[in-house]
Amino acid sequence: MPRTIWSGAISFGLVTVPIHVVSATEDHSIHFHRVHLEDMARVRTRKVCELEDREVSSDEIGKGYEISRDHVVPISDQELRDLPLPTAKAIEITAFMEREAIDPIRIGDGYYLAPDGQVAAKPYKLLRQALERSSRVAVARYAWSGRERLGLLRVREEVIVLHAMRWPDEIRDPSELLPQPVELSDEEIEGALALMDTMTRDDLDGPDFRDTYTEAVAELIAAKREHREPPAAPEPAGNSGQLVDLMAALQESVSKAQASRGEDDGPADVHEMPAGRTAKKKPAKKATAKKTARKPRKSA
Repeated sequence: MPRTIWSGAISFGLVTVPIHVVSATEDHSIHFHRVHLEDMARVRTRKVCELEDREVSSDEIGKGYEISRDHVVPISDQELRDLPLPTAKAIEITAFMEREAIDPIRIGDGYYLAPDGQVAAKPYKLLRQALERSSRVAVARYAWSGRERLGLLRVREEVIVLHAMRWPDEIRDPSELLPQPVELSDEEIEGALALMDTMTRDDLDGPDFRDTYTEAVAELIAAKREHREPPAAPEPAGNSGQLVDLMAALQESVSKAQASRGEDDGPADVHEMPAGRTAKKKPAKKATAKKTARKPRKSA
């Protein structure tokens, strides 16, 4: 079983569910050490006190908040643990929502919540089945690692999962990133929809969804270890610098997608758009988003 990251309880109303928090994901990336290229010796990061100019041990290091360059307020881990917050000891559910109402950009890493002993079995199952039958998710507050966080609870294969969520003021306004308005024809949009239909899948299994970068790095390491040449890099696709014929590119993309799935129905045709999928040739000008002053958020 993965190691416990945090122990506490889920609370909703008067119901309390003791739980252990364990990571729901694993990191399979290949990690490197920093080395001195001349002799391959490890290069480490030293923790040095700026005033005393000496390396300090971990038990000499604490937290401090810099008010000014010459004024730092020390804060201990115990003081952070003793903050008067109900979320310091519990994942406190504050609302239930339809999952579609939450923008995915706000959802972060996932953690499994495991019931802590037999005493937690019944309330854990109660919350899990209530979430399943309602098809809702729970929105909660909790405090970990020196700050209060917002979280989303859902069910995955009979286990309750907690996803970290970003606060509203942590999401940047994307309006300034939008390009100048352009026009699209009905045929171009229908071509894109035809490509989407051809590429639609029911799952994310198969060779298209594997970590080819990690595989390539592993092969590079193996080649160097065995003193042989690593695989050659593929030739980059040519770029003429010309404007792309959008319709031709869509037609070719549909044909290639069909071929990759073993479908050979001849040249791909783009048909007239059916009712309910009408494109607007001249999109309305987007109103400029008003920027509001952000209020500072208290953290644990």
